[in-house]
Amino acid sequence: MATRIDALAYREDENGTYAGFEHDLLIEFGRRLGVPVRFVPYPDTTHALEAVINGRAHLAAAGLTRDSRLPVAWTAGLREIDFVLVGSASRRGIARERDLAGRIVTVRRGAPLASAIAQIRQRVPEMEVVHPPSDIDDQTLFIQLAAGQIDLLAVDRVHYALAARFSPRLAIAYELPLKSSVAWALPLEAEDGLAREVNDFLGDAGDNGFLARVADRYFGHVRRLDRYDIAAFLSRAQKRLPRYLPYFREAEARTGIDWRYLAALAYQESQWNPEAVSYTGVRGIMMLTVETANRLGVDNRLDPGQAILGGARYIAMLQKELPDDVPDPDRMWMVTAAYNIGMGSLINARALARLLGKDDTSWAELKSVLPLLSRRQYADRLKSRMARGGEALIMTENIRNFYDILRRTYPIERPLLVESAREPTSPGLQIRRQAPSGERAAARASHPSGLNVSTPPM
Repeated sequence: MATRIDALAYREDENGTYAGFEHDLLIEFGRRLGVPVRFVPYPDTTHALEAVINGRAHLAAAGLTRDSRLPVAWTAGLREIDFVLVGSASRRGIARERDLAGRIVTVRRGAPLASAIAQIRQRVPEMEVVHPPSDIDDQTLFIQLAAGQIDLLAVDRVHYALAARFSPRLAIAYELPLKSSVAWALPLEAEDGLAREVNDFLGDAGDNGFLARVADRYFGHVRRLDRYDIAAFLSRAQKRLPRYLPYFREAEARTGIDWRYLAALAYQESQWNPEAVSYTGVRGIMMLTVETANRLGVDNRLDPGQAILGGARYIAMLQKELPDDVPDPDRMWMVTAAYNIGMGSLINARALARLLGKDDTSWAELKSVLPLLSRRQYADRLKSRMARGGEALIMTENIRNFYDILRRTYPIERPLLVESAREPTSPGLQIRRQAPSGERAAARASHPSGLNVSTPPM
C-alpha cells in the first residue's frame, strides 16, 4: 500500500504504532482477504500514485481525490470532501472570488484542488499561487500559516478542522466551489480483480457501519468546538493546568488512567476550577456528587488532590462495570458519557440502540441514540427514567477534542527506538519507511497531473 504521512490517512501515534482512517480500513481489508498489509510511505501523493502506475504498489491510499486524468482505476469513494481557503482569523474574509486579487494562495501540486486554484487564477490573474516543497508536511504548513508566513492555504475542510483545534488564529477565509471524494487508486489492469474485491469491501463497510465507525474515530468530533472555545482552553492550559499537573500525574500513577484524559475531563467539568459548584450540587474540579464522593472516600470535594484521584477511581470503576464486548476507543467514550449520566443510563442507551437495530458496541452509533433518552416515549419503552443523554454526548465529544490537544501538547516520553526495532508493530502488519527508489531511465511521459509515468518493472 503506497501512502504518505498524513493526519488523517496514515500516521504514527505517540506509542509508536500506526493508525489513521485509511490505515484502519486497509488493515480490515487485509483481514478479509487473509493477507498481511505492508505500508510504504512516500513523501507526497504524486510519488504514491507513481508507485501504483509503475507497478511498485498494489494500491495507493493517501487521502487521494479522484482525478480522471490519471492512468489508474479509482475505487468507490470513502468519504465526501469539500475545500476551503484558510487564513488568519484577524484578516477579513473573502466575499467574492475577485477579492483574491493580490492574495497569495499556497496549494500542493498534482491534485484536483491545485487544478481548481489554477482555474481561479486564470479568472483572477492578480492572485499569486505558491506550491510548497513535497517534503513539507501538512502540520508544518498550518504552523507557517498561523505564524503569518503563509497568506492563504487551500485544503479540505476536515484537515482545517483538525488543525484549528491547535490554533484559534486560523479561520476559513473562502469556501471554494469544489467538492470531491477520497478514493483509492489501483493499476488499470486490476479492474477485474483487486478492484472488485476492494469495492465489495467498501460497499459492505458502508452497509454494516464499519466505515462510519472508523470515520468517527478520527474526525467525527473535530468540528464540535469553535475557535473561541479553543482559545479559552489553550489559555487555561497555560495558566491553570500547571498547578494541578502533579495531582493528575499522581492519579495516573495510582489508577493507570492517562492523566491527559483526566485533565480533559476535568476541564470540561470545571475549567480546572477546584471550587466549582453547579446548580445540581456537584462540586470541585471533577464535579463529583456527594454520593460518588462518599463511595470513593473523598472527604473534601473542593480539595483538588482528593477530587482528581476520586474522579480517576470513578472512571476506573465505570470501566469495570462496562461489559467487555465494547472495544477501545469506543469503550473510553462510553465510559466518559457514563461519568455524566451514570452507568445505568448508559446501559439503557445501549439497550435502546439494540431495539433500534443499531450496534450497541459502537460509539458512532450510540451518538444518535443518547439524545433520545430525554424523550418520554423512549424512556417508557425502556421502563426507565428520562436522562440527559444529549448533554452527555456533547460533554464526551468536547472531551475527545480536549484530550487530542493535550496529547499533542504533552506527548508521551518514551526512549528512542532504532529503526529495525519498530518493524513490525502488529501481527500481519509490516512497516517500511521508504523514499521512492530511483526511477528507471526508461522512457518517461509527462502527464498533466505532474506525474512522471514510466514503464513498470518487468
